[in-house]
Amino acid sequence: MSWHCYLLECADGTLYTGITNDLEKRLDAHNGGSASKYTRSRLPVRLVYAEPHADRAAASRREAAVKKLSRTAKLALAAESANS
Repeated sequence: MSWHCYLLECADGTLYTGITNDLEKRLDAHNGGSASKYTRSRLPVRLVYAEPHADRAAASRREAAVKKLSRTAKLALAAESANS
């Protein structure tokens, strides 16, 4: 089972970082208002970045690292992903 660390852009322009083992299902849950209290009031959200990891531990470590990045650095990750 593959895990992902992902970055969402909310309707208000804020960014949300999380992990999941089913990216499509998690994105549907976010947009359905049932995935997180933070995104529930900032719908719709769109996926701007995702990276695969071998296991939950690796995805969690990467999530913590991404959360420590500045907004500018997070947007650079998203832009780099969009250009790939």
